[in-house]
Amino acid sequence: MDFTTERLKLRPVHIDDKESLFEYRSDSIANMYQGWIPGNIKDVEDFIMKIPAEINQPETWFQLAILLKETDKLIGDIGIHFMDKANMQAEIGCTLNKKYQSNGYATEALRKVIDYLFFDLNKHRIIASIDPENVNSIRLVERLGFRKEAHFIESLQLNGGWADDLIYAILKREWKVRG
Repeated sequence: MDFTTERLKLRPVHIDDKESLFEYRSDSIANMYQGWIPGNIKDVEDFIMKIPAEINQPETWFQLAILLKETDKLIGDIGIHFMDKANMQAEIGCTLNKKYQSNGYATEALRKVIDYLFFDLNKHRIIASIDPENVNSIRLVERLGFRKEAHFIESLQLNGGWADDLIYAILKREWKVRG
């Protein structure tokens, strides 16, 4: 399962991606809003080995690598959480190497993934869970048409403390209208 956009390739993350993934995922300042920051390559290997072999498995996370089409350079990843046993909802999250942020890559990649989730996998609803201080991610999902549905106070234990959690969502019928 591979996808292409105007400037990007998306494909499942595999073990050969471990060094590239570690390069940007281990930056604790750039990833301060992430729930997982690897301390070493072994952490990344363990993370990759937990990814299911097939996409769309209920109650699992699946990771897609984001690569520049021209160079095959891995610049980020998208996590897709198939949330429940009914498998009609998904959660998405995107991590981009800070060297490649502010170029529209996350928007371009997520549009493709959202199309796939709604039109190929027939999901009803997609959510994004975001720290309220992560203004760049908030802008990203709002640009994609997501609406804020909830603000939970100190609902997540993250990096040794309690964090608030914003929930943004979009329904398939809303995405069709935007298309």
